[in-house]
Amino acid sequence: MTKLLSVAIPCYNSQDYIRRAVDSLLSVKDQIEILIINDGSTDDTARIAEEYASEYPDTVRLINKENGGHGDAVMTGINEACGLYFRVLDSDDWVERDALISLIKVLDTMAQSDSPVDLVITNYVYEKVLKGRSRSINYRRSLPCGRVFGWDEVGHFSFGSYILMHSATYRTDLLRTCGMVLPKHTFYVDHIYVLSPMTKVETMYYLDVDLYRYFIGREDQSVNEKVMLSRMDQQLKVNRILLYDLGINDVVNANKLEYLQYYVEIITMATVAFYLRKNTKEDEKAVDSFLDEIELRNPVMYRRFTRGPFYQHPIGALRRMPHRICYPLYRFGYNLMRRIFSFN
Repeated sequence: MTKLLSVAIPCYNSQDYIRRAVDSLLSVKDQIEILIINDGSTDDTARIAEEYASEYPDTVRLINKENGGHGDAVMTGINEACGLYFRVLDSDDWVERDALISLIKVLDTMAQSDSPVDLVITNYVYEKVLKGRSRSINYRRSLPCGRVFGWDEVGHFSFGSYILMHSATYRTDLLRTCGMVLPKHTFYVDHIYVLSPMTKVETMYYLDVDLYRYFIGREDQSVNEKVMLSRMDQQLKVNRILLYDLGINDVVNANKLEYLQYYVEIITMATVAFYLRKNTKEDEKAVDSFLDEIELRNPVMYRRFTRGPFYQHPIGALRRMPHRICYPLYRFGYNLMRRIFSFN
C-alpha cells in the first residue's frame, strides 16, 4: 500500500539528536515512511537507525550512502520515496504530534482526490532552545486557509514569512519531474529545494498548524553566523543558481512570478548582508562586483532589486547612496531583522 507521506531525514553524525527526530514522527507510523539517509556518518548514527528499522520495519528504512552533503541526501530520499507526498526533516529538528496528525488527515483527503495538490504548506517554529525562546512563522495574511487554491489567490508576503523547506510538503511526483538538481557538498541548498519545484506548482493547500520545530543554537549548525561567514562561497553558489539557472523570469503567472522574485531578492539581500558583516573594504568590493554581475546576467532581477524606496528594496540603496552611509545602515537593518525573526 502506498504511504501518504515520505519523510527523509538526512543524517551526518547525528547520534545525539536523531532519536528525537524519528520519535516525533511515529505517532502516524502506519501512514508514513521514514527514510533515514545516512550520509557517510562516522559515529553511531547508522546503528541507531538500524534499531528503528528493526523495530518498525514497515515504517523506517535506513539508506547508507557515501558522503555527498545535505542536498545529495535529499535527492537520494526523493529517488527512494514511496509516499504520495514528500518532505524533509533535518536530523536536529522535530515535528509537533498534533500538527502532524492534522497534516496526515489533509494528505489522506488529497489521496482520495482526482487532483491532489502540488504543495501543502504548514507553519514552522524557530526554536532557540538554549535561550528559551521560540517564534512561529505563519502565512495567515498571505494564503487562503483550509482549502485548495491557486496562485491567483496568493496575497502579499510580508518580510520574514516566505515559504522555507520546513513548511513545504511537495507531491513526490512533482519533485521527480521538475528537473531539480541539488549540488553535492554544498550547504544552503534548501533554497533550491523550495524554489525549483515551486516554478511548477499550480495548486496549493495551507494548513495553519505549527508543524516543524526548527532548532537554532548549535555552534556547528549551518545557520550559525560564524559558520555562514566561513561558507560564503557556498551561499554565493546557491544564490547564483537561484538567479541564473531556474528560469524564474520565464514564469507567466504574475502572482507566482512576484513570489519567486521576492524569494530570490530576500536570499540576495542575505548574501549581501553576510558579506558586509565582516566590515572590510575587500568584502565591500565583493558586494559591488556581485551586483555588477547581476546587472549583466539578470537585468530583470536587477531592476527589481534597485527600484522603489530603499526600505522596500534595500539593495537599491547600495547602488544609489555613498558607501559610508548605506553600508552601516544595511548592517543595522540586518541585525534588526535578525533580532525580530530569530533566524540564526
